[in-house]
Amino acid sequence: MIKILGIESSCDDTSAAVICDRCLLSNVIANQKVHEKYGGVIPELASRVHQQNIIPVVDMALKEANITKSDLDAIAFTGSPGLLGSLLVGVSFAKGLAASIGVPLIEVNHLQGHVLSHFIEEQGRIKTFPSLPFMCLLVSGGHTQIIVVKDYLDFEIIGETIDDAAGEAFDKCAKVMGLPYPGGPVIDALANKGDHAAFSFAKPKVADFNYSFSGLKTSFLYFLQKKIAENPAFVEENKADLCASIQQTIIDILIDKLIKAVAKTGIKDVAIAGGVSANSGLAGKLQQTGNKLGWNVFVPERKFTTDNAAMIAITGYFKYQKKLFAGLDVVPHARIEKI
Repeated sequence: MIKILGIESSCDDTSAAVICDRCLLSNVIANQKVHEKYGGVIPELASRVHQQNIIPVVDMALKEANITKSDLDAIAFTGSPGLLGSLLVGVSFAKGLAASIGVPLIEVNHLQGHVLSHFIEEQGRIKTFPSLPFMCLLVSGGHTQIIVVKDYLDFEIIGETIDDAAGEAFDKCAKVMGLPYPGGPVIDALANKGDHAAFSFAKPKVADFNYSFSGLKTSFLYFLQKKIAENPAFVEENKADLCASIQQTIIDILIDKLIKAVAKTGIKDVAIAGGVSANSGLAGKLQQTGNKLGWNVFVPERKFTTDNAAMIAITGYFKYQKKLFAGLDVVPHARIEKI
């Protein structure tokens, strides 16, 4: 049995998890609330808090898994993409621990981890998994991609945003409405109380399976400015309807391209992953579309949608099987071209 410690520190959450083969033994996450008052993640603050959290988080993950560090077969860590200062904390810790106990290092692409979180097994739970190949819509604060997953480590991106990510569109639209950070979950909650057809917003026309959200953000801002000039209380009086309408627009844009991608490839196992996959409207629309078009739909549990080390550990497991190890000279990268 292969026991792998996963370490995730790409942004503002410090996380450590232990898996035995594909079965999750522990998954500990330390959040950083300090960024909320700034309306976004402050990179320097994030890296400092990672330094404070990394040791207790790893220690707790090992204890919850009921193992010691000497039981580990490898250490997987997020190498890219992410905030460089945050990544450095996780990479440096992983290097030191791996060297001290004599086990190999495994570098993991954070985005690949989100997709492969669908293959995490849990004790005492019966789960179904996508069949290979499958289609995955990866939607987060920094990325929006349609991916054909041919094998556990063989991904082909067939569509992606040409500018901003869907998650960023949620957060920026929330910000102009005066909603707290992070805005995505707030919009989701308010949208459940509003009318998604109350307001209509233009949907960008982009070639192939690609996306664009920068124009939508701009048009939403101009729309609000015009309405507020007519009625200063417009946002407060229409907050739920605004959230429902902008959320529905973003979801329609995402699903429309996904439908075209599935039709072109013929792949009927369809999954979503990433932070925005926790959006109830998106998950519901995907399931509704899948039922209509005969898809097998896979939506991750909420605990696996946000940044977590379980997804790093499971990816590490698949790379361990192929002996895809990293050297002690490995360095993190804030951006990466290939998933």
